[in-house]
Amino acid sequence: MAGSKWSAVEGMAAATASRVAVIGASGYGGLQTIRLLQGHPSLSVSFLGGERSAGQRWSSVCSFLPLPDDPRIESADPDRIAEAADFAVLSLPNGLACQMAPQLIERGVRVVDLSADFRYRSLDQWKQVYAQEAKGLQRNDADLCRSAVYGLPEWHGPAIAEASLVAAPGCFPTASLLPLLPFLKQGLIDTDGIVIDAKTGTSGGGRVPKEAMLLAEASESIAPYGVIGHRHTSEIEQMAQDVAGQEIQLQFTPHLVPMVRGLLSTVYARLRDPGLTAEDCTTVLEAVYRHHPCVSVLPVGTYPATKWARNSNRALLSVQVDTRTGRLILMSAIDNLIKGQAGQGLQCLNLMAGLPSETGLPQQGFYP
Repeated sequence: MAGSKWSAVEGMAAATASRVAVIGASGYGGLQTIRLLQGHPSLSVSFLGGERSAGQRWSSVCSFLPLPDDPRIESADPDRIAEAADFAVLSLPNGLACQMAPQLIERGVRVVDLSADFRYRSLDQWKQVYAQEAKGLQRNDADLCRSAVYGLPEWHGPAIAEASLVAAPGCFPTASLLPLLPFLKQGLIDTDGIVIDAKTGTSGGGRVPKEAMLLAEASESIAPYGVIGHRHTSEIEQMAQDVAGQEIQLQFTPHLVPMVRGLLSTVYARLRDPGLTAEDCTTVLEAVYRHHPCVSVLPVGTYPATKWARNSNRALLSVQVDTRTGRLILMSAIDNLIKGQAGQGLQCLNLMAGLPSETGLPQQGFYP
């Protein structure tokens, strides 16, 4: 598609735009990325890659998201991608991005990976946490794992801007870390006894059919899963340890709720200074995120709802203090497919392209 009419949408503006390949284009992460890039002032989609859908017209796979000139989805050949794009967003199952990213980087393409393949600095830890995907997979990219930048823009912005490879965080870590990190950074909470209770919609499971995500299974029900050893636990701990400067073990329990999109995380921690008030703790969050428009701190007593963040790239944070127990209660709501996935990936792309991180991203959802 390089050089096609479609890759030059919007005339002269698109002609000067940085070109983005979206690999895994018909999955939820790819779809959201394409939708967000439509109308972006400085980035344009120049290549659609897929495996099962390769060779098909876009309209035959995703007719609900029309694209100019109805382009074909192409096989994800690294040489073709390098010809067509400056950046690549990999929206692939775990265990596949790690096979493609090194080839793209060698060809000068800068990569944002939406999977978990590069979220751990230690390749051995990734193999342990993602044992099923690692089985039979030969990875010799330990150096690349160590050099990948964890793509939480509010905390790693300068490093993301210079990176060749960015590992976008998972949706649960994003929603949990944003309210938690400021208090770890300033040493305001105990590092032991942290508990995270989080709830997500069914789109978090991806577009490939799964029994637990069927309407008959998930509707009118809420259920915990991955209660012990959920994969995102160690991902959250890694970032929390980096900020706190010491080892952290926390308890994380996810729940599946009968909604399509949205994620609510509630974090419990013990305050070291029992005299701190909810107003004091709100000021802490406001000070950390005052220059980050994709994070909104709500007034004391206003608690976030997932519907408020739906279809936006905003994280809505709130804090309360239980003076009876001395516990800090942190609450965070995001759209798991936007701030928790594709929108955050686009924030990283913006920084890599030398743009403000919020460029082209929706800050307001549609309510109700």
